[in-house]
Amino acid sequence: MHTLLTWLGTKDLDNMLNDTNAAISTIAAKSEQPFDKIVILSNKDEDKWSHFERFLKKRMAIANRPDQDIQVHKAHIDSPIDYQSIAKVTDKWISKLSDEADTLSINLTSGTPAMTTLSVLIGKGKSNTHFLQATPSNELILVKIPLDFAQAYVQSASKSIAFKATSEPNFHRAFNNLTNHSSAMKITVSKAQKISASEVPALILGETGTGKELMANAIHLGSLRSSKPIRIINCGALAENIVDSTLFGHKKGAFTGAEKDHPGLFEQADGGTLFLDEVGELPLSVQVKLLRALQQGEITRLGDTKSIFVDVRIIAATHQDLSLLVSQGKFREDLFYRLAVGIIEMPALRNRIEDIPSIVTQLVDQINQSSSKHPSYKSKQISDKGINFICTQSWPGNIRELWSTLNRAFLWSDTTLINDEDIFKSLIKRQKKNISDDLSMTINDIVDIVQITDDIQKKYVKAALKASGYVKKKATIMLGLKDHQTLTNWMKRLNIETDS
Repeated sequence: MHTLLTWLGTKDLDNMLNDTNAAISTIAAKSEQPFDKIVILSNKDEDKWSHFERFLKKRMAIANRPDQDIQVHKAHIDSPIDYQSIAKVTDKWISKLSDEADTLSINLTSGTPAMTTLSVLIGKGKSNTHFLQATPSNELILVKIPLDFAQAYVQSASKSIAFKATSEPNFHRAFNNLTNHSSAMKITVSKAQKISASEVPALILGETGTGKELMANAIHLGSLRSSKPIRIINCGALAENIVDSTLFGHKKGAFTGAEKDHPGLFEQADGGTLFLDEVGELPLSVQVKLLRALQQGEITRLGDTKSIFVDVRIIAATHQDLSLLVSQGKFREDLFYRLAVGIIEMPALRNRIEDIPSIVTQLVDQINQSSSKHPSYKSKQISDKGINFICTQSWPGNIRELWSTLNRAFLWSDTTLINDEDIFKSLIKRQKKNISDDLSMTINDIVDIVQITDDIQKKYVKAALKASGYVKKKATIMLGLKDHQTLTNWMKRLNIETDS
């Protein structure tokens, strides 16, 4: 993602009234790489902000450039020359946007000298930041700052590595780049391609960390809506009192702090796709409005009485059992059937072993790429033994857990070749829960308790052998047995055969 950060200058507003370009519109229209997002900061002339947003969006549309994510934000500064308050605002926005974007460009033409100076000082500490300015004749200039901020650069690179390690792995978002060597994933991708070509709502099911958001992006990119925006919201990450406003927008004065009209994600995604992650977390009151949007294609902003018609495709995802939530009265049955038209079940990583080597390669490339920004970093790889060990593990957290484990292994190891022992030391140790003793039986029930016990023991012994790479000594420790001879005796009794 390419983002532009700029202050709103007096010249920008004056030229807007004459419908002519100034620095912001010039840079946005002439940048070699189009901006996916434009963030404008201002502390005055708030009554002109919405007019300027419309003006700039119009200019971007004429230039055939992205115009969906352009917004003026209020900058809480004491004055246009107060370095302390300007530095606080500038640092907040540059840090946020440089973490989110692949490239952040900063306009040095608009704003006061204090704003420009602090943009340079803070922006030079970020490894992915560039500077632009416009001449009086509206020519674009790429600015090279001839200063060495090496220490700030190293600190930023270290922070970037940490940020990437704790964020989601960023796979290529298209069907032909989804790893699908396994039969389970091939079936899943085939279904998703068919759903993508239609206009039906989609519901993506699967355990945490299986790549539901990746699949949603692939469905969007494979659809006729691919040229339109996709908006993403994690329904479980927002407080109940702001979910409504986030999805459907609000009118000025709808609640304390609503200083102007705000379009929600439905309006922002008009013509495109809205991905509702963890849809099972939506409050019932919001579910009613979501159902109306699906059935009638219209929404109502919070605090408004007028309906707005939108053309949005819904893709929802959850790791929960929605049918169970329906039976518990926590999820509307009519909404469930509206969403559950194109159903995709993402297979767990343990059920797609053939995909693991390719997935590991992709994750390793991402770790090396993000870490390479640090001057002292040396590129690392996974040995064949390491990959084989990864394939034997169950990965209850799926790709997300694998991603975190690889990051830890790369961090702890001083060698350039990560082996099975490095991966083993980087695994999170879990305490297995005891089987629940909350059982009940009726007088006529008959069970074979010996067979049940043998079946459970057999499953655990097989799982321990697989996870340990069929090393009996390790499997013995995992099962809490006295010694490996005891394990051998169990294997004979349970009729478990192994080549090792």
